[in-house]
Amino acid sequence: MKGSDGFVQAFNAQAVVDTSSQIVVSADLSNQAADSPHLPSLLEQAVENTSMQPGQVLADAGYFSQSNLDAVANYGADALIPPDKMPHRIWREQQFVTGPPSEDATPEDAMRHKLRTREGLEAYKQRQMSAEPVFGQVKGNRGLQQFLHRGVEKARHMWRFDLAAHNILKMFRKGVRFGVAG
Repeated sequence: MKGSDGFVQAFNAQAVVDTSSQIVVSADLSNQAADSPHLPSLLEQAVENTSMQPGQVLADAGYFSQSNLDAVANYGADALIPPDKMPHRIWREQQFVTGPPSEDATPEDAMRHKLRTREGLEAYKQRQMSAEPVFGQVKGNRGLQQFLHRGVEKARHMWRFDLAAHNILKMFRKGVRFGVAG
């Protein structure tokens, strides 16, 4: 995979996380550096896994593209995907805007405006409290810093297995009882 220092032996891990529970509802792994091409298939997988349509899709700047905005709209969901990378501190310090974006706003400008509204900023904060901790727990607490298998398919299985373990731990800590009828 091409990185900032040239080509490296690496994978790009993806996960869609439910904001209310931090449960991973879809995941993938590839040797493609770009995040953007993965969003439509991740959304499709999330709908298939949960039998539910998303109401809102929060994603980081790597996922911004017109085709991804269209994919989210096809599910009837609201997209909050910043077109620019920005440190979390900067997001929190922005001044709110009100009213609609200008009529000649590009899709990027319209999204920047949407993310600077009170509702947009409050909603987008949920991504920092749902997806980011999952990756932190997987990498930091469970030590998944590298994959023990070679090849995309084997590494993908390992990634999904570790996320399944994450989900089971989340449910256990919330008191979900397994194998108990009614």
